[in-house]
Amino acid sequence: MAEAVVDNVPAKTGAPGSKPPMFGLAFLQNLSEMTMLRQVGLMVGLAASVAIGFAVVLWSQQPDYKPLYGSLSGIDTKQVMDTLAQSDIPYTVEPNSGALLVKADDLSRARIKLAGAGIAQNDGNVGFEILDKDQGLGTSQFMEATRYRRGLEGELARTISSLNNVKGARVHLAIPKSSVFVRDDRKPSASILVELYAGRTLEPGQVLAIMNLVATSVPELNKSQISVVDQKGNLLSDQAENSELSMAGKQFDYTRRMESMLTQRVQNILQPVLGNDRYKAEVSADVDFSAVESTAESFNPDQPALRSEQTVNEQRSSGSGPQGVPGALSNQPPGPATAPQNAAAGAAGAAGAIAPGQPLLDANGQQIMDPATGQPMLAPYPADKRNQSTKNFELDRSISHTKQQQGKVNRLSVAVVVDDQVKVNPANGETTLVPWTADQLARFTRLVQDAVGFDASRGDSVSVINVPFSTDRGEVIPDIPFYSQPWFWDIVKQAMGVIFILVLVFGVLRPVLKGITNPQSRGGERDSELGGMVGMDGELANDRVSLGGPQSILLPSPTEGYDAQLNAIKSLVAEDPARVAQVVKEWINADE
Repeated sequence: MAEAVVDNVPAKTGAPGSKPPMFGLAFLQNLSEMTMLRQVGLMVGLAASVAIGFAVVLWSQQPDYKPLYGSLSGIDTKQVMDTLAQSDIPYTVEPNSGALLVKADDLSRARIKLAGAGIAQNDGNVGFEILDKDQGLGTSQFMEATRYRRGLEGELARTISSLNNVKGARVHLAIPKSSVFVRDDRKPSASILVELYAGRTLEPGQVLAIMNLVATSVPELNKSQISVVDQKGNLLSDQAENSELSMAGKQFDYTRRMESMLTQRVQNILQPVLGNDRYKAEVSADVDFSAVESTAESFNPDQPALRSEQTVNEQRSSGSGPQGVPGALSNQPPGPATAPQNAAAGAAGAAGAIAPGQPLLDANGQQIMDPATGQPMLAPYPADKRNQSTKNFELDRSISHTKQQQGKVNRLSVAVVVDDQVKVNPANGETTLVPWTADQLARFTRLVQDAVGFDASRGDSVSVINVPFSTDRGEVIPDIPFYSQPWFWDIVKQAMGVIFILVLVFGVLRPVLKGITNPQSRGGERDSELGGMVGMDGELANDRVSLGGPQSILLPSPTEGYDAQLNAIKSLVAEDPARVAQVVKEWINADE
């Protein structure tokens, strides 16, 4: 064993004037001394590290891509790609959905380029542009009518698709051929299929608008002959035909709008006085939508009015001569005479009777003279008098026809709750909550009454009360944190890429390359820790020996102890087992 140690040449390090080998030569020399398995593993590890580093750099520098359009249906994809390539706009195709992606910074420019090139999304419907095509000379009337109907269907589908909630539409028109016979006359009909966006629906008013749109676009088409169906198979036109439900919906919307308008009036009048979030106001309106028509006729007997009056005065008197119409009827003999039963009475009556037209005599038999004319007064002829008067009175009559307008407000109920007022102490700046006084609440009540048009005859009610608000005003929407911002993740991605590259370089590549190019560095460090066993002249200490070879290995001296020698032998076996095996072989040969 002593001979084996003596035969090894002491290793000399740090000789004056010696130059360290070049980095490339040392790397290749140390690499050639390794086994083939270690060389392959080292090269694969270095290549994988470099590849991972490049991948991380590319990932951190990769821009944010966004879809150019939500869907490429109806667009020539090849034409879009050619336009983007000519405009030097990078793009990529998402493999799962097939969406065309461009950089977020180039999104607006890409859409402008495509619009300038005349590329736009097409719904696939053929409109009246089908009539622009040249028709053959032998085109039949049936083909012309079919093309016109197809173009009309496409135009109606485009118009319906322009609605907000409608994604797409298809229209089918059944227009019968005109007939000169009335009994064979048939009305046209239409079927409409609408494709709605996810989570959206059509209100009955919108369905009715679609039906009116199609009905007014086709001659003699009635709304009752139109059917509207959505993509789920729901019949929407049935809901639109229910006028009662649609009318109820309109009435409900009218009531809500009225209440919102009155609530806004209350807020406008109280906000400058109380401030924001210091009050809450709600208005409930009872609206009557019933249509009432009434007719009333009334008479006033206290004010009669003379409408017409007719007076008739008739007086007939017999003259001295015969009167009447000559003829047989006038020349009738007098009737039979009647003798009085009392002769004396008859004689006195005959003596006292004076014939008409004869002078009147007084009791003494003298003629009675007329004092006005001085002529004797004559006995009057027999006369027939008749007076008739007719008066028509009109009573005061009034007729009124009343038609009550729909949407009449029967009653308003207004409720306002006010928070306590905030008082600031000028001395220390402390704030306290103080309830409002009764006079102040009464003033607020009058303001609210005037704002909503309070009418006591209708039974309107306005309540303004003061109640302290709760400190918990509900959920407060927090601000968006910085880590949720888009720019934050871009910075994090780039920072992670830089950190990974630094760790890869200084933690993996640098130690590996340093170990390959300078394998004796660990031995030098171990020598310095063991007490500077190398002298000033670079020679080894007297109590140190080394095994010669391409890589000198220092062995501890016999005085350092058993543990140090055992550890040195273990490290020697691990680093160069072939050399240890050669030493053991020489020991065996020397013992023999």
